[in-house]
Amino acid sequence: MKDSILREKTKNIAVKILKICDEIDTKKGKGVLINQIVKSSTSIGANVNEANYASSRADFINKLHIALKECYETEYWLEILKELDCVSKEKLDEIMQECGTVRRILVKSINTAKENLK
Repeated sequence: MKDSILREKTKNIAVKILKICDEIDTKKGKGVLINQIVKSSTSIGANVNEANYASSRADFINKLHIALKECYETEYWLEILKELDCVSKEKLDEIMQECGTVRRILVKSINTAKENLK
C-alpha cells in the first residue's frame, strides 16, 4: 500500500514540476535550471519504480537511496526557483511540501528495509 502511495506521490511531483517548467521563460537564462529540476524530479519516481524490480534487498535499498538524493536535489532547485520569483510562491510551497512527504516516506522505507536485512 505504502509503495503505491509513494509511486503516486512521486509521479504527481514530476507532473507538477513539468507543468511549472512550461510556464517559465527560458529566454532569461533559466534553461539550465529547468533541465536540472526536470531531471531530478522525474528521477525520484523512476528510481522508486526501479526499486520494485530490484534484484536484491541491497539493490532495493540502493534505488531508494538514489530516489532520496534526487528528492533532496529537487528541493534545492525549488528553493532556487522560489528565490528567482519566476513561479508563484504558493505553487512552489505546495510542491516543496509534497517533496518533504516523499522524503520522509523514503527515509522510513530505507530504514525498514535495512532493519529487515538483519
